[in-house]
Amino acid sequence: MNTLPETRSNLAPNTRLPRTVWLLGWVSLFMDMSSELIHAVLPVYMTRVLGLSIVVVGLVEGLAEATASVLKALSGALSDHLGKRKLLAVLGYGLSAVTKPLFPLASGATEVIAARFIDRIGKGIRGAPRDALLADATPESLRNAAYGLRQSMDTVGAFLGPLAAIGLLWWLHDRLRLLLWFGVLPAVVAVSILVFGVREPANSGARAAASRSRHRGSHSASRWAVARSLPRPYWGVVGLAGVFTLARLSEAFLVLRGQEQGVPLLWIPLVTLLFSLVYAASAYPAGVLAQRYGRRVVLMSGMGMLCASMVLLALPGMPALWLGVALYGLHLGLTQGVFAAAVAATAPQALRATAFGVYYLTTGLLQLLAGFGAGWLWQDFGAPYAFGAGALLSAGALMLATWQSRARFG
Repeated sequence: MNTLPETRSNLAPNTRLPRTVWLLGWVSLFMDMSSELIHAVLPVYMTRVLGLSIVVVGLVEGLAEATASVLKALSGALSDHLGKRKLLAVLGYGLSAVTKPLFPLASGATEVIAARFIDRIGKGIRGAPRDALLADATPESLRNAAYGLRQSMDTVGAFLGPLAAIGLLWWLHDRLRLLLWFGVLPAVVAVSILVFGVREPANSGARAAASRSRHRGSHSASRWAVARSLPRPYWGVVGLAGVFTLARLSEAFLVLRGQEQGVPLLWIPLVTLLFSLVYAASAYPAGVLAQRYGRRVVLMSGMGMLCASMVLLALPGMPALWLGVALYGLHLGLTQGVFAAAVAATAPQALRATAFGVYYLTTGLLQLLAGFGAGWLWQDFGAPYAFGAGALLSAGALMLATWQSRARFG
């Protein structure tokens, strides 16, 4: 049985993605622009201004993402039970927008960390319902491209945020706190598009009724029993993504590596800008390629790019730094949307948001472990050991994908 079912249909020249896909893409673009404008300088702000250690930064990033992942699982199950996607997506995006002013208002490390966690709570609430909403609104033949487009637009925002941060750092003469206020407006635009533009698919009520009748009388504990009954191909996707997540150091470590290699504060956002630009440029083409040639080939290519990126980032010198950052963005473009499409393809429609929630929960908890481990290796042994460990794990993920292709794809 296939772990990542191959989809090889060609896209007709006149095929158009649904309006909902584009609107969700714009929502992601503006919210990521807001977030990355802040996060492009946040790791440096936490270490240089607030005096936090690399281990603490890694732990904070890991805990924040793990918190988001736990909530993605819960909101996914709730979305399937209610048959409602948009309501939870609005709640999540709205909560993240409300937290943006908390970063510049913070007077110390505790407030910054609290704002980071609340922001991730919003991300956790919105993630699974949003991805399920996109799947509900898109025909199966277009899903790889749809997830790739949303991921590309999300990453365009992640490119525009650091670009704005560079201009603002120059204009504001490196006043980080004042810069953080400029992250508020794009978040408000994102929530407005979602509230007034996106519509719930007409079949939501029927889907909810079918789900409730199939699992009548269930409560939260039995919902998890339902999640455990998801098909084997789905768990194959989750397992492979989990190993892959362990190998990937978070973007915060790339920013700190740039600072360690001597990149001036004004140009630190270039690290985030570069990998976001490559990510944005590659995510949609990766979805189209996966649609035509199958997901396995694209995912394995992304794993190879991550391995090369980790090796380069372990080496000294600016050329290795910038090439490693670019390949990091390419690996994201080749894998993230394709993994999401694989989850949608292997999960039953009535449990699709639950499936996304469990997927994000698993990868988020492993990201917590990866963040703590990378921070410990960096602080006690140096950055090359942290990135070297990532290279070894990504090579292991590639070997696992190769083994799965031989055993399950023939």
